[in-house]
Amino acid sequence: MLKDITLGQYFPGNSVIHRLDPRTKLIITILYIAALFTASGPFAYLLVMCYMMIQVALSKIKPGIILKGLRPLVILITVTAILNMFYTPGRILVQIWVLTLTYEGIVRSVFMILRIVFLVIGSFLLTYTTSPLSLTDGLERLMGPLKRIKFPAHELSMMMSTALRFIPTLIEETDKIMSAQRARGANFDTGNFLRRAKALLPVLVPLFISAFRRADDLAVAMESRCYIGGKGRTRLTELRLTAIDFIWCAIALALLAAVIIMRVLGL
Repeated sequence: MLKDITLGQYFPGNSVIHRLDPRTKLIITILYIAALFTASGPFAYLLVMCYMMIQVALSKIKPGIILKGLRPLVILITVTAILNMFYTPGRILVQIWVLTLTYEGIVRSVFMILRIVFLVIGSFLLTYTTSPLSLTDGLERLMGPLKRIKFPAHELSMMMSTALRFIPTLIEETDKIMSAQRARGANFDTGNFLRRAKALLPVLVPLFISAFRRADDLAVAMESRCYIGGKGRTRLTELRLTAIDFIWCAIALALLAAVIIMRVLGL
């Protein structure tokens, strides 16, 4: 299950999405998320889904990789669907004890599942097609105007990209620790929820120790290379916006506008 978590991984490629400026990808991701949360009807959701499916196809990321990354969210999606299905007031279809299934609950449950799934897919696509270094540069450039009010744009973007970069590393480390614990007789797969949670406690201590050790090694490595933050820092590759970047931003903006219009019209 842990190996199925692919958030933070980068898959090199030469697709149209890979070649976009990281600032453009951050902007269109924000606009896409805004459109996804604004959508309220079936046609609006269909439009947003088609937009994301086209982006996935253009990125040339295999659908199997994306579906693999969704596996750890099955429990979250299931719980969300059940809560919305049985606790949404409306026209009653079936009533069993304290559980009431309504038509509005089914509709809302479907929309919530689609919202969670495509929200995750959009986030995955950003990290899949953007290297951590490019993501750091893009975040810093977008937050550049905030530097005038002494906002630590460089440090914040560095922290965010470093956290994303270390997600796969920590997952791999957790898997190794759990494998070592299983070899010593630990059991993580049987028993109720509380028993499984209690069985994970011996994993947390070595995981935290390993995480702090890696953080200390990273800090020492940065200090030994005279890293002092973003002040006076130069870049090997300067970011430059092209015509395709403006076109993609315009498409994402048009998507958000169309979804807002559909919401007003009840579509």
